[in-house]
Amino acid sequence: MAAGKEIRGKIKSVENTKKITKAMEMVAASKMRKAQDRMRAARPYAEKIKQIASNLGKANPEYVHPFMEINDAKSIGYIVVTTDKGLCGGLNTNVLRALTHKLREENTEGTSAQAVAIGNKGLGFMNRSNIPVIAQVTQLGDTPHLDKIIGPIKVMFDAYTDGKVNSVFLCYTKFINTMKQEPVIEQLLPLSADVLKTHHAVGSWDYIYEPDAKSVIDDLLDRYVEALVYQAVAENMASEQSARMVAMKSATDNAGNVIAELKLIYNKTRQAAITKELSEIVAGAAAV
Repeated sequence: MAAGKEIRGKIKSVENTKKITKAMEMVAASKMRKAQDRMRAARPYAEKIKQIASNLGKANPEYVHPFMEINDAKSIGYIVVTTDKGLCGGLNTNVLRALTHKLREENTEGTSAQAVAIGNKGLGFMNRSNIPVIAQVTQLGDTPHLDKIIGPIKVMFDAYTDGKVNSVFLCYTKFINTMKQEPVIEQLLPLSADVLKTHHAVGSWDYIYEPDAKSVIDDLLDRYVEALVYQAVAENMASEQSARMVAMKSATDNAGNVIAELKLIYNKTRQAAITKELSEIVAGAAAV
């Protein structure tokens, strides 16, 4: 029964794959809760600093921070947040597809692009697409650390301040719930009124600055863009673990279906071989 032996080998192989996918599903489920707690803990700070930046943008028109100035550079910067590892469904594919559409739209206007890659998958995509990568950071692990992220993103912000790019966009996957993650491309720079506006407030805000408006706003807007990028990385990590858990659960279920089908085929093949042998025995006895 050469065919039966081959089918048994396939069943054993799929069973081993099923054990791996089941283990990966359980690991992802364990990491998912921690990633979601970390992401939710960072959201209030990001939302509050965005609100304060919005108020400051309307409260102090006599001082214009470099992040609010518009230049005429013919290049656009992208901070692309992806995962370091695969096996997480279409998570990276969706955000990179959205980025590709954005690049095509900008190319029709005659602008070039340069990027900062956070994660191996985005870095590989940039290299394949021949998009200049001015900075990169990979292998962040399961916990995002701001000190590892600040260096690469500062390169992009310095490029904007120096007039080398006319705008900066942040590309990442936003966590909606365990079953849904949404690719997002949002503008970071320049910090126009539309970008900073988080709600329709009545009236205007003003603050008393100490020691002076320039020092306060400079530090605040630096923390503002850093907080948004950190939040994007935290959102992406929570999305990664959720997507991996769902993908591995689907793979485990599919492996179970394949095993059931292979066992059915094996039993049919075995039964056919037994029936054939019995027929040969009966035919031989009748001939005698």
